[in-house]
This record gives sequence, C-alpha cells and structure tokens, in this order.
Amino acid sequence: MSRSLAVVLCLLTVFGPISMDLYLPVLPALTTELNATTSAAQLTITACLLGLALGQVVAGPISDRFGRRSPLLAGVLAYIVTSALCAFSPTIPALVAARFVQGLAGAVGIVIAQAAGRDLYRGSELVRYYGRLTVIAGLAAIIGPVLGGQLAALTDWRGLFVFLAAVGVLILLACLIIFRETLPGPQRTTGGLGQTCRDFRRLLSDRVLLGAVLVTGLVNAALFAYLSGATFVLQDIYGLSPQGYSFAFGLNSLGFMLFGFTAARLCERWSEQGTLVAGLAMCLAGAGGLLVTAVLHLPVMAVILSLFTMVAGVATTTPPTTSLALANYPELAGTASSLLGLARFGLGALAAPLVGLGGSHDALPLGLVTVAATLLAALGYLATIRNRTSDAQAGEISTRAAVHTGISEGLR
Repeated sequence: MSRSLAVVLCLLTVFGPISMDLYLPVLPALTTELNATTSAAQLTITACLLGLALGQVVAGPISDRFGRRSPLLAGVLAYIVTSALCAFSPTIPALVAARFVQGLAGAVGIVIAQAAGRDLYRGSELVRYYGRLTVIAGLAAIIGPVLGGQLAALTDWRGLFVFLAAVGVLILLACLIIFRETLPGPQRTTGGLGQTCRDFRRLLSDRVLLGAVLVTGLVNAALFAYLSGATFVLQDIYGLSPQGYSFAFGLNSLGFMLFGFTAARLCERWSEQGTLVAGLAMCLAGAGGLLVTAVLHLPVMAVILSLFTMVAGVATTTPPTTSLALANYPELAGTASSLLGLARFGLGALAAPLVGLGGSHDALPLGLVTVAATLLAALGYLATIRNRTSDAQAGEISTRAAVHTGISEGLR
C-alpha cells in the first residue's frame, strides 16, 4: 500500500468523530437558539449516531459486492450535501432529520476504511493498521472540539456545519485523486438480499465475532454517553467555557489516541485477549469514578480523570475487537465491519439521550449509563470471547495429548 493511500484510508475515519465532536462546544448555544430542551438537542447526536450505524449495515455488503471505490465516492458526495442541509435547518426536527442523513452518508467512509484495510493487510500488520485508525480517530476527536471551540468565537453552529461540508469536499478530492479499488472483481460477493442475509447469519453464528461486536458496541455506548453528556456536565455544572470544555475534551481525546496506538502494539507483543481485558478494566474504573463523582459532587478534576480513564479504556479495546471480528473473514470484510459499526453507533445512539433525562444540571445519569454499559461489556466478554478461548485452549491441549499418546504407542 502506498503512503498516500494509507493516509486517505485513515482520513476516512474522521467522518465519525468530526461529525460528532466539532459542534459539541456549541450544543448549549444551539439549544437556546432553536428554543429546544436539552434532551431534544441531544437527539441531533442520536440521529447522527443512528445514521452512522444503519449506513454501515447498508454500505458494508454493497462494498463487498460492487467494490470499495464507487460506494465511497457516492457516500462522500452525499455527506457534503447533507452537511450543508444541516447548516440551513430552521428547527430542531429539521436538524435531527438532516443529521440522520448526514450520518448515513458518513458511514460509508468509516466502513470502507476498515474493509479496505482487510483487503490489503494480514496478521500483525492488520492489527497495526486498526491501531492507526484508532489513533487518527482520536486525533480527529482532539482537533474537532478544540477547533469547534475556537470557531465558536468566529461563527455560530451553522458555520460549523459549513466547515464540515468543506472538510467533505477536501476528502472527496483526495479520494478521486488517490483512492483506487482495493477489492478486485473476482473477490467480490455475488447474490442479492438473500445472500446478504445468509452472510450476516454466518457471521453472527461465530461466537468470538459476536462477542467482539457486543463488547465494542457496549463500551462505545459509554463513550457516546460521554460525548452527549459531558458538554452539559462540564459547562452547566462546573462552569467551563466552550473553549475550556474543548481543551478538557481534547485531553481525553489525546488519551484515546495514545492508548489506541499502545493497544495495537500490545496485541502484537502480548495478546488480543489480554489487551481487551486491560481495556475493559480501564472502562470499568473510569465509569465507576464518574458515578462516585456524581454522587459525592467531587471537583471537576475528578470528572476529567474519570473520563480520561474510561475513554482510554475504550480506545484500548478497539484494535483487539476489530481484529477479532474481521481477521477470519477476508471475503466478507465489509459486511463484518458493518456489524461493528452498527453496534458501536447503534448502541451509542440508544445511550446518548439517556444522560439528558436528569436535565443539564445533573451528572448522575451520565455515571449510571456509563457504569451499566461497561458492566454489560465485561459480562459479554465473559460469556463469549473468554469461554471460546478457553474451549480452544482445551481443544489444543487435548490434541497435543492425543498426538503424544500416538507417538508413545508408535514407539512401543
């Protein structure tokens, strides 16, 4: 893979974080301008997440059947148009609808970035590639809110959506010039909707893949609860300015980037299972800290440290879950990737509005939602991936014992 193509593939991962994070610092201002409630404003996040989830379910199988390049170009073009529609939305319902379609369009880039990597890489190189995607997503998450906070001093929330459309134009130009097809015709799937359903059934019957999908979906539910609720907690409860919030958010995103990179290295040198367990432990510790902070009304530094730990834990789980899900299915990389995206953004969409049920001056729902999500992720790991690994190890031991017995009898 050329360096320029690798850069373009990594850039495709920014659709998710930049669509979510850029306008988070101005979400309270958007709420006021459109005369909306906190929970109604958070529906703009939920709508985008649902679009990102459902769009991947469609884009993944399409890219397995028709190749990566054509669906990608269509998706980026649609993203540009819908970002402009968001900028001119007159009401909250109109903005929610536009954000949903924007998410559908942005999902194409995310799923194809993962699937194209599976087309081009194998083994440890594949895990390293997914680590780089995590780093880029973290970098975009750093730049997004910081840039959004600074742009808020120059323009309103509508101007931020115009900026997103401009980013889409730049990515479209890069794809037109650099991106070439990574899935040759003979390697593409055939068949219609029935075959797609059979492919999904085949993938979901794999216990390890199902476990990876559940774990990544649930820890990302905690992450998106944070994305939805932290802006109100840090600004309305602790009094941070949009610029102050953007820098606090940037610190947590830096942790996401660094721990995502480290996790990819650990998967190579240690194990995917061990790295995943370490990430889950960090998620549980961070979410627990948020809950304790909300109950005891601890200072803002306790909130930031708890968020940092949880976000870093989510990043640590990302490379191993992605590799576990995609490694054994090169011919269905797009479809398998779409399941990851559906879980990550779909469960995130369900969790995001829950943190607003207590209003903008109550941090307890954020703590409860993140603790519940991370606990369920840990239980999902224990019920699927860990048991499967134990069975595989037991089978390997039995095989070795049988081979040893056979050799001994042969020697006799």
